[in-house]
Amino acid sequence: MSQTFFDSEVAEESKTAQHTLNPQSETTALALSADDFSALEERVVRAVELVKRERLARTAADERAAKAEAQLTEQSPLVDQMKQEIRSLRTERDQVRQRVERLLSQLDALEL
Repeated sequence: MSQTFFDSEVAEESKTAQHTLNPQSETTALALSADDFSALEERVVRAVELVKRERLARTAADERAAKAEAQLTEQSPLVDQMKQEIRSLRTERDQVRQRVERLLSQLDALEL
């Protein structure tokens, strides 16, 4: 047999002897891995809850955006109508101002 084969057999026997001699280390490793698994499970549950909350928030935001867009579309004609009304009122005001200025100038002419 070669030296390398012998070395690997000795290494295997050494590992087996360690596990046989120290069964508590295996139990500790299992306990640690169970704790690690519990921690991982808790993190996954928190991540799932976070994703659910974010999806609900996104759905609510999308609904609010759609509602606001619908209101904008609904009120757009009203805004256009009000702009037109403001333009006509300004025009009317300018006409009234001109008429009042004419009347005042006529009154000034009478006082002379």
